[in-house]
Amino acid sequence: MEGGPSARIREGDCAVLKRDEVFKAVSVLRRRKIIFEKQWFYLDNAIGHIYGTTFEVTSGGNLQPKQEVEETSTETKEAGTDNRNIVDDGKSQKLTHDDIKALKDKGIKGQEIVQQLIENSTTFRDKTEFAQDKYIKKKKKKYEAVITIVKPSTRILSTMYYAREPGKINHLRYDTLAQMLTLGNIHAGNKMIVMETCAGLVLGAVMERMGGYGSIIQMYPGGGPVRAATSCFGFPKPFFDNLHEFPLSKVQSLLSGTFSTETLPAEPEENALVEEESNGLSEEKQSSLQEAEEDPAPEAPMDINPTEEQDTMDISAEDVEFKENKEKENKENVREKQMKQWERRKKLKEAAALLREKNADGLIVASKFHPTPLLLSLLEFVAPSRPFVVYCQYKEPLLECYTKLRERGGVINLKLSETWLRNYQMCTQGGPGQGSCVQVQQ
Repeated sequence: MEGGPSARIREGDCAVLKRDEVFKAVSVLRRRKIIFEKQWFYLDNAIGHIYGTTFEVTSGGNLQPKQEVEETSTETKEAGTDNRNIVDDGKSQKLTHDDIKALKDKGIKGQEIVQQLIENSTTFRDKTEFAQDKYIKKKKKKYEAVITIVKPSTRILSTMYYAREPGKINHLRYDTLAQMLTLGNIHAGNKMIVMETCAGLVLGAVMERMGGYGSIIQMYPGGGPVRAATSCFGFPKPFFDNLHEFPLSKVQSLLSGTFSTETLPAEPEENALVEEESNGLSEEKQSSLQEAEEDPAPEAPMDINPTEEQDTMDISAEDVEFKENKEKENKENVREKQMKQWERRKKLKEAAALLREKNADGLIVASKFHPTPLLLSLLEFVAPSRPFVVYCQYKEPLLECYTKLRERGGVINLKLSETWLRNYQMCTQGGPGQGSCVQVQQ
């Protein structure tokens, strides 16, 4: 864990909650109720602590740093030799649901509740040592409200998305993503093109690897880029200064030289707005004043009530003020809309200029679309002898893409590989009655 203020939890940060192997990305805000793994709490007390700190959920949803307690057993642990004579009839536990609820209401910690469950179990001592450990882990997971707050990273966020919403990232595993970053030679100072439909996870991984140095052009389908996962990384604002975006629908026109952004205004039309404001009054109000000057006001009848006259004048003043506020709001909306269109056109022209140079240092494609047409068109913007990586959830489109590239030529060191991840459980035997199991991945 790195030191310094950046390693501490601050208000407004993007953080990841961890409980066992379950993750959830949240924004750290005061007095905001968080629900995670059937627990609700507030993150106020976590602010200022170091990332990686484990907290206990206390009464009222407050978080308190968990104190590390060494497990010391003063007496020899009793365990049975097998579980054949244990009958799971639901009557082995003396504590009822109401008793456990009463213990929670008293503020008793989860560790103490687990200990009471062990003491009130009639079959615990008859279970084997392995079954006892399994029982304790299960009860701890249920009754110990323990949350760890960690800093977002590519590995954590990819694991979170793959476990919770794999369809949104095209079932892209973290080990596959790691190989893509390595094969793509992603490093600081690169000029990268990224085409992905993985909720912005691949884009965030590239941005993290580049560290804010270099430039990235994100190609996107539809009306705009999707960066839900990118926002979970919590990158500082300078990271986005060199992030550009370009629509896929404009790629062919850019390659053919017919690309144009004339559909959007060249600059904000402030002159017209300034002239309109300098007049002070709209055409509607000017015409109404002219009519009032031309037509003399009729003589007021003698029997009019002064109070009614004052009420009429007040209502008229309110109408004029309401119209002025409405017109001012409409002008601000028009100006804001024009500014957004101008900014969008400016960014589009910058991205087009970067692509026209055709000297990108690499290309990453991880899309739900067929990779062949995407790759063939985007390769035109990549400099010679630069790497490109294509990911697809299914092998058939990749086979077709591989064949097409071999026929087309112009590429070297072309490889088609399949990543795989396998779980192993290794058991080591110690002395009599001792042993441990470790799960590893390969």
